[in-house]
Amino acid sequence: MAVESQTKSNTAAANPLASDPELLNDFILESREHLASIELQLLTLDQDPSNSEAIHAIFRGFHTIKGMAGFLDLDEVRDVAHEVETILDLARNSRLNITSAVIDRILESKDYLNRWMTELEAMLETGKTPAVPRSDALIESIRSLASEPVMETSPVSAQQADIALPEEHPQPQAIPESLPPSEHKDPVGEELRELSQDLSTSALNPHPETPLAAGENPEAGKPADARGAGPRSIKVDTAKLDYLVDMVGEMVIAQSLVRHDPDLALGQRSRLARNLSQLARITDDVQRTAMSMRMIPIGQLFQKTARLVRDLSRKAGKVVELELQGEETELDRNIVEELADPLMHMVRNSIDHGIETTEERERNGKTASARVTLKAGHQAGHILIQISDDGRGLDQDKILRKARERGLLDSDAHPAESEIFNLIFHPGFSTADKITDVSGRGVGMDVVRKHVQKLRGRIDIQSTPGAGTTFLVKLPLTLAIIDGLVVGVGPQRYIVPIFAIREMLKPTEDSISTVQGRGEMAMVRGSLLPLVRLHERFEVTPRFEKPWESLLIVSESGGKQFCLMVDELIGKQEVVIKSLGGTMQNITGVAGGAILGDGRVGLILDLEGLCRVGNRE
Repeated sequence: MAVESQTKSNTAAANPLASDPELLNDFILESREHLASIELQLLTLDQDPSNSEAIHAIFRGFHTIKGMAGFLDLDEVRDVAHEVETILDLARNSRLNITSAVIDRILESKDYLNRWMTELEAMLETGKTPAVPRSDALIESIRSLASEPVMETSPVSAQQADIALPEEHPQPQAIPESLPPSEHKDPVGEELRELSQDLSTSALNPHPETPLAAGENPEAGKPADARGAGPRSIKVDTAKLDYLVDMVGEMVIAQSLVRHDPDLALGQRSRLARNLSQLARITDDVQRTAMSMRMIPIGQLFQKTARLVRDLSRKAGKVVELELQGEETELDRNIVEELADPLMHMVRNSIDHGIETTEERERNGKTASARVTLKAGHQAGHILIQISDDGRGLDQDKILRKARERGLLDSDAHPAESEIFNLIFHPGFSTADKITDVSGRGVGMDVVRKHVQKLRGRIDIQSTPGAGTTFLVKLPLTLAIIDGLVVGVGPQRYIVPIFAIREMLKPTEDSISTVQGRGEMAMVRGSLLPLVRLHERFEVTPRFEKPWESLLIVSESGGKQFCLMVDELIGKQEVVIKSLGGTMQNITGVAGGAILGDGRVGLILDLEGLCRVGNRE
């Protein structure tokens, strides 16, 4: 065995393709796309084992990965993909039933290959040899599936398999059991031919789910003006895309500076004004186009959650169905990446805490099968994501009891329902009676709120006892631009994010008071809210010292409301967010900066930081 491993290593080292970073990176990207599609199709197959199209799509994914891995001398990847391909070939030819055990083994294989991709990425960055366990045990478990008996009702008929299988992938012949495992593998020549076919098909057809027939030219038979009329796509490095968006932001700022230049205003030339208006329209169109290039459907994130629901529900012994709505809703790629952890925690919380056992649901007159719903949509220029379950709902009395035990509430306090629900976001807070390997340590929901606030969003909870719980997450469409109110405090300009503003008002003198132990407060609609003097936070000389001569902005952060005291409201503006650099990135209460239309720099306020400082004082 050691001799065989050494031989593989020497072969890989001798093959220049295996050490070609650009080729290897293309292989990783291509494989990740196939593996993501494979997981989605497997979850579809789990719901409907007779879905022949899903079997064919999974087969094609593993077949392509096998061919490319063999070309790069990645033997472990090739061997696992080859064995799974053999099992799937039995299934499409009505010689193997798709069962939960089969899907589990294929999912394990997909996870194993995903780990290989992660290690290969690390190798490209650090030069370290991939540290992935050998695949011997996994391959044996895959091969053992071939010995399972075939039921009379087969999920895929031979006729269906013949129709769905493209000609460039001929059906493999059955492997004689008498041959040793080493003779099962395809020769190098065959691997090269398969890879060549896969790469050429991929180049001609950007949608691998609908492969072309052998020798088919997608441009043939079309008139010259019709060729290329369909959607086409190319892969672009995300770093280049981010740089393009930054440069477009700079162009928008430069255009705004030119438009507000006082020297141009003195000229009052109508022709120049028309040209500047045309430039403004073009700049806006370019900015919208550049921002749309960063947008991806949230369905990609929802689909990953399907695997989590399947695994957690089986582990907890519960029957849970996942319903997805609004999967086509698009938002910033960076937001989708940052949402993965919060979404995982909320779904995990719903399955482990919210949803009852099958016996408990039946006792309460509910269906044995529970439902978790993920829904996304647009609302007032933002993205609204709902995570709902039809479980037992939040127990307010239990939450209050735990909060008082931990000293988060006074014994005589009677908070509103929304404030009670927000208590579950406190670090370390948990109502679980026992700690499991899924949850119970009180770290999940704290992570959720921190991530959502980092994305300049907010999260609310709605819950009905016995009917279920809904988490409402409101997020901006993009992280590169922010809608804000520009306010003035003395000579300075500040930008308050609109999503955190509840209302603005000019208070009366009798609505301002000082409460012992709580500082200066303002009475707003029957509630006492902390008053934060913005000029004191940033040591600025204000125009007005008295609150009733100033303007109060009622803001919310972390479920708590407070009032910001400013001199004046200058207007609403959509600004491009700029980093303040390493030396100023940790200033409490400041989230970034923006260049305003008159060329001045305005600080974007971090309301959570301002609220936190105000509470300490």
